[in-house]
Amino acid sequence: MKGFLVSDNHDSVVLLRLAGIPGVIVHGADEIAAAVDDVLAKRHDVGVLVMTERAAAQTPALVKSLREREEPPLLVIIPDRHGALREADFLTRYIREAIGVKIN
Repeated sequence: MKGFLVSDNHDSVVLLRLAGIPGVIVHGADEIAAAVDDVLAKRHDVGVLVMTERAAAQTPALVKSLREREEPPLLVIIPDRHGALREADFLTRYIREAIGVKIN
């Protein structure tokens, strides 16, 4: 399976292309949704859909629907060159909210 990037910045697209992952640069919620729809409709070989945090933040309903799918592609959200938008403890907080276990 292959990967594909939906990004709102040029640097992320160039970096992932160097790693062999193609992608598109999009701006605005409509372009992001159109790019994801295009990947889902035309690129059945994509197993991992990568989105930058800023692109994902513009389309929360789309991100939720992609995460709830029971078929590929798997959605992975990555920070861009400006750094992470999430707090430092986002993973432990997520685990605590999901399963009720506190990790020290």
